[in-house]
Amino acid sequence: MEDNVRVVDRVFDILELLSIESSPVGISHISRMTGMSKSTVHRLVNSMYARSYVARTKDGRYFLGYKIVELAGTHIDNLELVTEAKPFLSQISRELELNAHLGILDKAEVVYIEKMDVHPNIQKYTQIGQRSPAYCSSMGKCLLSGLSQSELKEVLEYIELKRYTKKTITDQAELIKELREVRRRGWAIDDGEYQENHRCIGATIYDFRGVPIAAISASGSADSLTGEILDRTVTAVCSAAREISLRMGYIV
Repeated sequence: MEDNVRVVDRVFDILELLSIESSPVGISHISRMTGMSKSTVHRLVNSMYARSYVARTKDGRYFLGYKIVELAGTHIDNLELVTEAKPFLSQISRELELNAHLGILDKAEVVYIEKMDVHPNIQKYTQIGQRSPAYCSSMGKCLLSGLSQSELKEVLEYIELKRYTKKTITDQAELIKELREVRRRGWAIDDGEYQENHRCIGATIYDFRGVPIAAISASGSADSLTGEILDRTVTAVCSAAREISLRMGYIV
């Protein structure tokens, strides 16, 4: 365990060194500045290079790779997204008396990055950081529907269409048909497909490029989300998703 911690520390030492260098540097320079042997530096930077955390010039010098920028950018975007979405989540929860969620897509799963519970002390279906199968959640369907044909095909390779309830979609052709309908109408429903007697309405959030980056949803018991309340929820969720998209730079 101690050896593993030492390796992690050394990786951070290299990253921190590269972050303050004004130009790419070689193995010898990294070795001298960090106190590591050249063989250790070579082994570590090769691993970091393979995962794009460092990049390499033609003459074998190293600098920070695009993965660092990508991670930082994603973190900043998510912070901004949560900040912009919070008032709308609160409004949905308060006015409709439903639980409101914000989620992003990670391969074949939805990750919940923010939520508002209408009754905080009652049993919770979801928690921040929790993951749910994308194919049987309203937010997941929204985000899957925004993928290109090739992207969706790649994601579907990760998905085992497991049956959670009698309403779960377990046929790939049926799922693709459902996603086309979601894309056409602009919102999705999870009608007890992941949890019995639980209904959820979701809509997509877009960034300044028009790329789906997240989804917002409102959920409650199937008995509470019917008729006029269901219609109001669809309108409210779609309106919130549109407003958050505009705040993220989306141009209609």
